Amino acid sequence: MNNIRRLASSDRVSGIIMLSFAFLGLLLANLPATYPFFEHVSEFHIGIPETDIVMPVGHWVQDGLLTVFFFVVGLELKQELTTGSLSDVRAAAVPMVAAAGGMAVPPLIFLGVSSMTFKIDFFANLLPPNADFSQIVPGCAIPTATDIAFSLTVLALFAKGLPGSIRAFLLTLATVDDLLGILVIAICFSDLNEWYWFVGIAVCALIWYYLVRLEKVPKILVAFTGLAAWTMMFEAGVHPTLAGVLVGLLTPALPIWGEKQSRSQRYCEIMQPFSVLVALPVFALFATGIHFETVNAQLFLSPVFLAIASALLLGKPLGVLLSSWISVHILRLKLPDGLKVRDFIPAGTACGIGFTVSFLIASLAYKDHELIDIARFAVLIGSVVSAAVASFLLNAQVKRRKREHADKNPTHIGKTHSENFRAETLSQI
Repeated sequence: MNNIRRLASSDRVSGIIMLSFAFLGLLLANLPATYPFFEHVSEFHIGIPETDIVMPVGHWVQDGLLTVFFFVVGLELKQELTTGSLSDVRAAAVPMVAAAGGMAVPPLIFLGVSSMTFKIDFFANLLPPNADFSQIVPGCAIPTATDIAFSLTVLALFAKGLPGSIRAFLLTLATVDDLLGILVIAICFSDLNEWYWFVGIAVCALIWYYLVRLEKVPKILVAFTGLAAWTMMFEAGVHPTLAGVLVGLLTPALPIWGEKQSRSQRYCEIMQPFSVLVALPVFALFATGIHFETVNAQLFLSPVFLAIASALLLGKPLGVLLSSWISVHILRLKLPDGLKVRDFIPAGTACGIGFTVSFLIASLAYKDHELIDIARFAVLIGSVVSAAVASFLLNAQVKRRKREHADKNPTHIGKTHSENFRAETLSQI
């Protein structure tokens, strides 16, 4: 079990697993030999007895299994808000502002690119028949999200030797980004139903709050309360994965009853392997299971594809860097010692890795299956290209810092340049 937990806690391994499942889904959905079976499994309907909740397997993965991921996100947010990087507002101010800017600029680029291309007949004809601009607009929320797992994977692979403050910056930014993304889903993609379902959500929240603070937590009752909260969310018209965030935020993040570890930390350690090694890979498998009769240049010229890819590749880093510059030079907020706004260019580019939450928002923003497939394909390509560019920039940044260190310390005796650089980096962390 400890080996599984170590595997799940590795940013590098979790990112590679998710990316592998993503490309596997794309492959299975387009190979003639596997497509019929994959489609059958994805569209096979399963229902909960005595309820009106009946969904295909693909939706169960998106609305049900992904709740585990959002539960872990809720637990991590609670811990960060209580004792982590978000507990000190002054220290987290710059990445918090950067996260807001990183979510504000991509929709503007999306709307600009989609509006310009939609007015040109050549591009407009690449959309599904009878599609109008009002159907495209909801997609502006798709490129707002940053995938924590993938962005930290890129840092783990290519940022060895950089100050820990850069990783902390990206972690804080992505955490706030997740919180804002949750609000986007709750506000923009909820079709609210009868009021009494919200009373049920409140009752479940109170029960959860009480149960997880008992000296001996009744696990069966806690699990049942979580399932009831998910059902209430579904019936209320709110995206049910948010039930995971709700109960995660209601879990205590400080030790109680003489425990050495907070319950949010303990539950996170228990659930993270299932989230990272099962929930997210399976979601990536079905989310990228996009079937195309033909993949040609026209697909890459669709207004939806161009708008989403441009917003991820350009909008995210531009929003992060512009808001960081404003927070430092106009709002006079402070960066960690030895860092400048330019040092966050690679990390800002890594924020263009949308993936998990962007896939989810794509399926919520569009009703037309062809638009959903184009949007998901754009997220996949935009995220992969953003990761590649961020990797290149991080590698260049590491080399530049090594050269700067070598210039400052040309005559250190008994140590190589790399050893000196490593020592300097550790001292900054």
